[in-house]
Amino acid sequence: MAVPSSCSCLPRVFNANSSFECRSDPDFSGASVGDKPRIGSTRRVTAASFCTGGGIGGAGLSSLIFRFPPNFVRQLSVKARRNCSNIGVAQIVAASWSNGPASGSPSSAAAAAAQAAAASAATTVPVSNDVTVVDGCTDNDSVQIGGSDNSKTSFLSSDGSITVHAGERLGRGIVTDAITTPVVNTSAYFFKKTQELIDFKEKRSQSFEYGRYGNPTTVVAEEKISALEGAESTLIMASGMCASTVMLMALVPAGGHLVTTTDCYRKTRIFIETILPKMGISATVIDPADVDGLEAALNKHKVSLFFTESPTNPFLRCVDIEKVSKLCHSKGALVCIDGTFATPLNQKALALGADLVLHSATKFIGGHNDVLAGCISGSEKLVTEIRTLHHILGGTLNPNAAYLIIRGMKTLHLRVQQQNSTALRMAKILEAHPRVKRVYYPGLPSHPEHEIAKQQMTGFGGVVSFEVDGDLMTTIKFVDALKIPYIAPSFGGCESIVDQPAIMSYWDLSQAERHKYGIEDNLVRFSFGVEDFEDLKADVLQALETI
Repeated sequence: MAVPSSCSCLPRVFNANSSFECRSDPDFSGASVGDKPRIGSTRRVTAASFCTGGGIGGAGLSSLIFRFPPNFVRQLSVKARRNCSNIGVAQIVAASWSNGPASGSPSSAAAAAAQAAAASAATTVPVSNDVTVVDGCTDNDSVQIGGSDNSKTSFLSSDGSITVHAGERLGRGIVTDAITTPVVNTSAYFFKKTQELIDFKEKRSQSFEYGRYGNPTTVVAEEKISALEGAESTLIMASGMCASTVMLMALVPAGGHLVTTTDCYRKTRIFIETILPKMGISATVIDPADVDGLEAALNKHKVSLFFTESPTNPFLRCVDIEKVSKLCHSKGALVCIDGTFATPLNQKALALGADLVLHSATKFIGGHNDVLAGCISGSEKLVTEIRTLHHILGGTLNPNAAYLIIRGMKTLHLRVQQQNSTALRMAKILEAHPRVKRVYYPGLPSHPEHEIAKQQMTGFGGVVSFEVDGDLMTTIKFVDALKIPYIAPSFGGCESIVDQPAIMSYWDLSQAERHKYGIEDNLVRFSFGVEDFEDLKADVLQALETI
């Protein structure tokens, strides 16, 4: 492929004499330029090599974001493009130009400017023998892909702004001036020399090392969720069930005991009842509102963990998170809240006292019915314990899926506002309708935990469960008459979804067995999407008229 003559002077590889443009990394700290170097996170390191003596000098490099010449990617060889697509500077800098060796030398002015910048940085930022990262470069001449500093979110006054910008606008682990976060498709991370590998193994430097242990795109999603939850750390995994099961195995020791609630996602219950006992782990199951039952279990057993959803699935029961957290902590037990139905916008479980908050990010966080993911947020100590087991078991989120989570979160506040409003208005309409026997929604005064929900939630979510006045076939007729929602097993997306739990989740059980879990044949779970309220209202009302 021919290269435009304007690029004919460019060298085969990037070095100190390259004539690309640079601009300063934006600084939102309020400090004047030159006051002090920015210290980047040391959690994400790559071994790309343009801090060496043959390249742009030392610590002066990484405070710059490279603006490559026009049509840069087209000028790379086919092999280089295949290897470097979306990976960022760390790999791109090693790629060769497709037009062979440079036919000319770069301008002396550009080279002098680069050398002057390097010299200036070297005099203002001393390089020591430790591995402290200054502006992204370590003293072993590797490029540091630094993390974001979420302490700078103080100038973002709302969760809506945080969902858009956290992990990205405030600095991210991928060196690029693209607005959107690139997808880093790689299974492993290389070391330039064996000594760098030894430094990593002896904890003098850091790297992801292998795809199962981390990915720059995934880290952006994790840091965005951490900022929203007010957490020290977040671990994102391949699904919500992956997050739940790994968390339970990491925090409840063999022979240990946990407490959970009656109303919960069925697959979680199956794991607790059938898989954990193989490890000698037992469980006490209580009603979500039974604080006395929780206290009795804490007194009777050495409880490691209280794990519950709030609101629960499918009856949207709410646990008094502050009260149970204080009680459990007084007995040495941890508290993990599955806040999937609440979302991080409607409920801050960590601020209420919980140790961990878990989400099926497949639902509201992703929000577009196009990705599976799960996440756990909390203290660095607890999340690290879970992460250690996760690295052994796998269940790693694909970086392309992480990108979809990042993309989805940018509209989370807009979607949840609409879904909160639609669900509350529809819950009131359904409760007053003669063909509906009962409505389960924490925003209604008739809900058993309405007062608790009002205290700990700012919105009541986009899912409403209700019982139609009829039997199994009558309820099927209602569901089939709906025109807008899809009949599907998920919730929280832009598209409305409806299901009959008796069929969707419990059809393998007899009617009597379903009744033990409170699952009646006429129960409907309706996840309201972002469609227009009047359209949804008209559709639900016409479907009710058919029965």
